[in-house]
Amino acid sequence: MKSKKISQLLIGTNNKGKLREIKALLPKNIKIFSTSDFNLRSPKENGNTFSENSLIKAKFFSKKSNKICMSDDSGLEIKLLDNQPGIYSARWGGKKNNFDLAIKRVFKKLDANVSNWRNRNIKAKFICALTIYWPDGKFKTTIGKIEGRISANKIGKKGFGYDPIFIPQGSKKTFGQILPKKKYKIDHRYKAFQKIKKFL
Repeated sequence: MKSKKISQLLIGTNNKGKLREIKALLPKNIKIFSTSDFNLRSPKENGNTFSENSLIKAKFFSKKSNKICMSDDSGLEIKLLDNQPGIYSARWGGKKNNFDLAIKRVFKKLDANVSNWRNRNIKAKFICALTIYWPDGKFKTTIGKIEGRISANKIGKKGFGYDPIFIPQGSKKTFGQILPKKKYKIDHRYKAFQKIKKFL
C-alpha cells in the first residue's frame, strides 16, 4: 500500500498539545496544515475504540479539506478502574475538555473504589491510535502504548491532558515533569508514529 511520498499533510486535531507533538514527530520536508487553516470543528467521536475514533477524525478532516490527514485518538486506561477513562479520556473534562476537572474525576473515582490507593502501585497505560487517511479513501492505522502508573498527586506543568498524573515505567517523574523533547521520544504517540512513518 506504499503511496508516493507525502509532501503536504493536515494534522487532524483541535487539541493544541497534540498538534505540537505530532508536528514535532513529522519530517521537516512535509508542509503541515492544521484544522484552523480550514476553520474546521471536530466531528462527533462515536467509535467504540481508539482506532475507530482516530479513523472518524482522519476521514472527516480529509474529506472537508481534500488533504491527506493524520489524526490521533488517545487516552488513559487505569487498570483498577476497569480501564476507565479510556476512549472517554477527553470527555471526562466536560464540554470544554478541562483536564483539571478530568484529573479531579480520576482521583475521586480512585478514592471511591480503591482503598489507600495513594500508597499503592496503580497501574495505567496511555494508548494512541494514529490514522493517515487519503482523499481517495485509503487509510492506515497504527497503535502505540506505554505502561506506567498513576501519581499520588498532580505534578508538573509540562505536557498536556493527563500528563501530570502519569509516571511512565522506569521513571520517577510524571510526563508533566519530563521535557517535551524527551517525552516525544518515548510516549504512546511516538510508538504509534514509529509504525506509521513508513507511509509518509
